[in-house]
Amino acid sequence: MEMKWIVLALAALMYVTVIIFSDKKHWVSLIAGAAVILIGAVSPVHALVTLINWNILGIYIGSLIIAELFLYSRVPNRLADMIIEKLPDTGTAITAILIMTGIISAFVENVATVLVMAPIALSVCKKLRITPIYFMAGLAVMANLQGTATLVGDPPSMIFASYARYGFNDFFIYQGRMSIFFVVQMGMIAGALYFYLYFTKVANIGKQKISVERESIVSFFPTVLLLLMIVALAVCSFFHIEYSGAFVMILGIAGLIWFRFIRKEGLQKTVLMIKNLDWETIGFLIGVFIVIGTVSETGLLEDFALFLRGIIGGNKLLGFAVIILVSVIISGFVDNVPYIIVMLPVAATLAQNLGLKSELYMFALLVGSCMGGNLTPFGASANIAAMGILKKQGAPMSFADWCKIGVPFTLITTAAASILLWFLWG
Repeated sequence: MEMKWIVLALAALMYVTVIIFSDKKHWVSLIAGAAVILIGAVSPVHALVTLINWNILGIYIGSLIIAELFLYSRVPNRLADMIIEKLPDTGTAITAILIMTGIISAFVENVATVLVMAPIALSVCKKLRITPIYFMAGLAVMANLQGTATLVGDPPSMIFASYARYGFNDFFIYQGRMSIFFVVQMGMIAGALYFYLYFTKVANIGKQKISVERESIVSFFPTVLLLLMIVALAVCSFFHIEYSGAFVMILGIAGLIWFRFIRKEGLQKTVLMIKNLDWETIGFLIGVFIVIGTVSETGLLEDFALFLRGIIGGNKLLGFAVIILVSVIISGFVDNVPYIIVMLPVAATLAQNLGLKSELYMFALLVGSCMGGNLTPFGASANIAAMGILKKQGAPMSFADWCKIGVPFTLITTAAASILLWFLWG
């Protein structure tokens, strides 16, 4: 049997096992990565040095630390309080909080964003004497929506950056055109309008006004670190510096030193913060980089792209629609990370074979898979976190309740983003 078919079998087995045992996905991918090395499909040195993108991993680890410290600072809570206080009515304020949740989530991990914004949402709902289920669902879907807007927003955007060799700035402007950030913002505008209409018309709370008790800010230092991270990534991207991960890691370490010695939070709390970082996703990415990198080098992805082209023919609009629709459906039920890793090279090759810019189909893949995670309550980790919080609050959310928010939100935001994407890159 040819080596490429053995590698394909291992990749398929990894993918299926990740879906079945999602809580063990890091071990599954690491074992699969070790397997392709052991069978001789790739050398250990090539896998560790070339296939694993250590720069992206450095950005991810450093940004996770900075995000934790940003949440610890309580600055996001103060911003939400100011929004409620300044805006004319509660319907507008709730919509603004959801928009702010999305903006934060473009730079902070989705689940962490939901966790920090949840107390604000619960407090607002308590004062208004309304059920928190739709506000909490709104937090989750807006966080998921913005996760792919920037390089540091979520693992899928980092995987895309690794494959397409995108820098931080390329997410905003690429080859003189508006890039994926603005495509996502079109979806955000449509989603914000949807929530405004819902909370002012359906929930009928638009004219109410509530008082707030301002949160005490712990420190602005984590906010400075976050801004420095964004500036450092932008500068590294502009000058094509390949060590942006190292810069972000240095900022993260500086934050830990501040937390331990300036804030005097103690060694135990510092170790606990490090321990609670998303190490499972980091391990998962390492294994997947090796496996999918090996698959790509065998030529299998080019074969699959040719197969899809046979189905689509020369109709680029059909190909665009198929990628988005399939991505939305799949990501509504399974983890979108392995799907994106497998499909990115396929989408790029398919676009090139049709004489298109690779970005058209790669961006379509990102839009469909990331926004599709909002379709069901288990389509994304942020959704699961929101459901867990509601259950603890004694207001469990059913599958049907979620779909009342998730399905129309997914359809509206995906359609809006797709239209702009086609206009910009089609």
